[in-house]
Amino acid sequence: MPDGSRRRGPSRLWLLPALPALLLLGGLALFAGQSRARPEAPLATTDGIAVLTGGPQRVDAGLHLLAEGRARWLIISGAGRDATLEELAQRAGLDPAPLAGRVTMGRAATSTRGNGLEVAEWARARQIGSLRVVTAAFHMPRALLELRRTLPEVTLVAHPVQAAGPRPGLLLREYGKLIGAMLGLSVLKPEKPPS
Repeated sequence: MPDGSRRRGPSRLWLLPALPALLLLGGLALFAGQSRARPEAPLATTDGIAVLTGGPQRVDAGLHLLAEGRARWLIISGAGRDATLEELAQRAGLDPAPLAGRVTMGRAATSTRGNGLEVAEWARARQIGSLRVVTAAFHMPRALLELRRTLPEVTLVAHPVQAAGPRPGLLLREYGKLIGAMLGLSVLKPEKPPS
């Protein structure tokens, strides 16, 4: 049999179009696993705590960490216009008096990218070198991505908070937003810096 007539095995070119889908599915599986993450133990002390709003468990967790002495300063980024420290502390079962003067109610952020800008300005003003980030576990990868862009010099410590109940639609939507942020699409939405 001449060399040119050797029979080759089946072509694997059909895998090329499937590769992006396989990568996306693999990434989704990793992302879903990360959405069940818990804070490290024992908890390290950091210079500051940043709570990215979106659920009461996040704010409660951040205030309790501050009350326990896990940091000197705390920012609640994206806080509602009418939210007060007194109201939030009482809802968390804490006395607001010892927290006063240590908590900043950041009201400028309207997105995760906005959180990054708001937290960066706050952290630089206080010369923060390490920052505990409190947000929902499913939101943590994108939050850390945006914060690393604005605070590359600061050590970030993830403190994921678990959302109540399974939410597959929310996970898919957040995974899509994470991919968009990784591709740099989050910068396309205008976000005014905090004032």
